[in-house]
Amino acid sequence: MRLRLPAWTATLTWKSACFIVVMCCSLAAMVGALVHVEVTRQTVSTAREKALGKLHDASRSYEAGENLPPDSGIDPAGLPHSLRELAVSGHRGTIVSEYDGRPIMWAAAPADGRALATAIDYSQSARTISGLDNAIIGSSVLAIGGTLLVGAFAVTRITRRLHQTATVARRITQGDLDARVGDARTKDPSRRQDEVATVAAALDTMAGSLQSKLLSEQRFTADVAHELRTPLTGLQAASELLPEGRPTELVRERVRTMRQLTEDLLEISRLDSGSERVETDLHQLGAVARRAVRASGTATEVVVVRDLYVETDRRRMERVLGNLIANAHKHGRQPVVLTVDGPVVTVRDHGDGYPEYLVAHGPQRFRSGAAGGGGAGGAKGHGLGLTIAVGQAEVLGAALVFRNAGAEGGGGAVAVLTLPAAVAGPSA
Repeated sequence: MRLRLPAWTATLTWKSACFIVVMCCSLAAMVGALVHVEVTRQTVSTAREKALGKLHDASRSYEAGENLPPDSGIDPAGLPHSLRELAVSGHRGTIVSEYDGRPIMWAAAPADGRALATAIDYSQSARTISGLDNAIIGSSVLAIGGTLLVGAFAVTRITRRLHQTATVARRITQGDLDARVGDARTKDPSRRQDEVATVAAALDTMAGSLQSKLLSEQRFTADVAHELRTPLTGLQAASELLPEGRPTELVRERVRTMRQLTEDLLEISRLDSGSERVETDLHQLGAVARRAVRASGTATEVVVVRDLYVETDRRRMERVLGNLIANAHKHGRQPVVLTVDGPVVTVRDHGDGYPEYLVAHGPQRFRSGAAGGGGAGGAKGHGLGLTIAVGQAEVLGAALVFRNAGAEGGGGAVAVLTLPAAVAGPSA
């Protein structure tokens, strides 16, 4: 099985810390090894020269028949076997070994088929090398720790700015086009910009351009819808003067459709501009649901499982429920049931369900809310009813979710509206 690392190991801070530690350890090991080798070479060389100098004096004393210097002798005890063999073979040499629990530097030379050897104390040199190694290790640890702290501080500043940029990007994705990173480096032209500042500036520029384009589209939609209201009003009045008949009915139906489309476009423009104002009051949710059903003029069953009083805008609430009911009757099949269960209101039909794109991404303008090729014979629509329902629900602070009941649940499309700010009321 593949090993799954914790999520925090994927962060830039963690990766940077690992990189800093690895590089510092590598550098400390390389420098420490070089210093250790060089100092050890010099220390051993000094001790060897001293031992050979003492051996030279011992050799002169031996040849002159004089007493040998202290710690010198022929085949003395403790002389390493390898050095004795070297001296017996006619060569001079030195070696460091342990004798009586302390390090000794031995030097030996040939003397009438035997080994003339002398010894000097190597303890101080060994302590010098050991102290140097400890100093190298301690300074390396301190250097790594200090570098890691400084590096973590620098990387954290960068990652904090990256997180801020990502947060602003998510806010823009959720529709907050006023969100900006506002990096201080982008506001002062005299300051050099790093890569994070460049990304932040690009995101702010993109958000500003997107906001300008959307505002232009909103103004265009609102202006067109507003300009259409006057001629459509006249056209509707003129259609009332036509003689009764099938052609007149078709004209009046088309005029009503165009007038409703115009009103929907105006409402969407107001929702997009954020100019809608909520007028809340305390309303009994079951009564609001029944009122919405009566206003729709449809045969919709109302089931109140648990009634509540909610702080909401009744007109907007009825608008949301009315659009959901109208969509269920237009694109689904009977029976259509509206259920009130506490702060949750559900509108369900028994048709083929919502299309996959609508369940995954929500309603899209000018795209029908009917199931793909299904529903009530694949009824056509502009897709504005559900769009308006979602927009009005957001104004109310409610959550509107679309899903399908599934074959095991009897099929059909299900719209679930969850309201905030509910208080207990009388049971239905």
